[in-house]
Amino acid sequence: MLKTIANLLNRNGRAVERSTDAPRGGGRGRRFVVAKFDSAQTTADNRKHWSNADGLSPNAAISAEVRRTLRNRARYEVANNSYARGIVLTLANDVIGTGPRLQMLTDLPDGNRVVEQLFAEWSDAVRLPEKLRTLRMARADSGEGFAVLTSNPSLPIDIKLDLRLLEADQVTTPYLNTTDMQAVDGIVFDRAGNPVEYHVLKAHPGDTSFGWVVTDDFDRVPAAALIHYFRPDRPGQARGIPDITPALPLFAQLRRYTLAVIAAAETAADFAAVLYTDAPANGEADPVEPMDLVDLERRMATVLPGGWKLGQITAEQPATTYGEFKKEILNEIARCLNMPFNVAAGNSSGYNYASGRLDHQTYFKSIRVDQAQIETVILDRILAAWLDEAVLIEGLLPQSLRSVDARFDHQWFWDGQEHVDPAKEASAQATRLQNHTTTLAYEYARQGRDWESELRQRAKEVALMEELGLPLATNGMPVTQPQQSEENNDASSVDQNA
Repeated sequence: MLKTIANLLNRNGRAVERSTDAPRGGGRGRRFVVAKFDSAQTTADNRKHWSNADGLSPNAAISAEVRRTLRNRARYEVANNSYARGIVLTLANDVIGTGPRLQMLTDLPDGNRVVEQLFAEWSDAVRLPEKLRTLRMARADSGEGFAVLTSNPSLPIDIKLDLRLLEADQVTTPYLNTTDMQAVDGIVFDRAGNPVEYHVLKAHPGDTSFGWVVTDDFDRVPAAALIHYFRPDRPGQARGIPDITPALPLFAQLRRYTLAVIAAAETAADFAAVLYTDAPANGEADPVEPMDLVDLERRMATVLPGGWKLGQITAEQPATTYGEFKKEILNEIARCLNMPFNVAAGNSSGYNYASGRLDHQTYFKSIRVDQAQIETVILDRILAAWLDEAVLIEGLLPQSLRSVDARFDHQWFWDGQEHVDPAKEASAQATRLQNHTTTLAYEYARQGRDWESELRQRAKEVALMEELGLPLATNGMPVTQPQQSEENNDASSVDQNA
């Protein structure tokens, strides 16, 4: 009986099942079908490859020491690798752009415009777009970014709310009790898994302004006053690792290969000429000692010793596959960021219109996902804190909006993605509006603009044109005209639907 059970439950990850077509009666003629997963087998060929695979929990796998090592290496590459620097900057610029714009959607139009204008002034005063770009870069090369909601009396506006950015190194618990399952390095959670407080070191552990700083002093910052921006890749993950973590070995290989190719080319170029002979060693053609250096003058004619020839070292580097190798490495590096090759390399020479649009669809969707997370994790919390302070300032907001908070309907506008072919996009936009398959609000939002503000501005322009007696370009003109130029096409699609 035990032998039968052992055969049915194989210890090497195999599922053994009795065949249904086995003859009845007796053990002869029976056969077993052995089904298994190749990836679950450990063989001599794959033993080394899977040697680092483990079953650690998400927080144990990215312990404080592991995160510190990844941060230091990622920052090193971004600081010294031109491609890494450009990729991280491009990602931050594409996600954040010139910054988000607030649009309130309450039933009080005048109050909405007041809030939007005041928030825009505050955003400029605290340099919110710049800080958001820094946070996005920090997530790429440090894994996470932190911002403390604090008060800044030096701000030149009535609302003194400000954001103080922190590096991931500074959010840690120097003497974390490993037996406390409700805490992860620098973060304390309640029983429901919600952050309660963060431990922020009073000095950066890498600060060398006054010598090497070793301090265990930290502040306990309540979770309501701190924003933690990272991407959890596993359930229960409490801290982040750099977005470019899978690409770190590839960045190193790219730089090593480039430096090796340059070194090989320089070595070959250092030798202007080589004297060699086909005569046997220690023969009559040995007036020149091996490894001797001979000074040569420019544009001269000379006579070599008998039996000696003048040659040059053939430069083997860079090889014809040098560019293709770098392209493949960059393509693999950019994949972990959902970034197409031409954006990562800053080179679209091998792209046509269709392939460029197709590759950018995944990238633009990734950007929208990032923006949605920023709205939820960062911007909505900032707006809530901003409104809480704004309602306390007498006369700042209209009386009808004194009870408005971030739970009221609102939306955020981001910079629109420029179309490769503006004429085709304008024609398609005009067709969608004419067929009532879209709205002005949606079309303007795709461009990162507020439709109400744009229509008010357009109304002012039309009124001024009528006052000055200037003809409107769209009078009596259909919505779409195939023969229109790009400029007229853009103008007609906006004018007639405004």
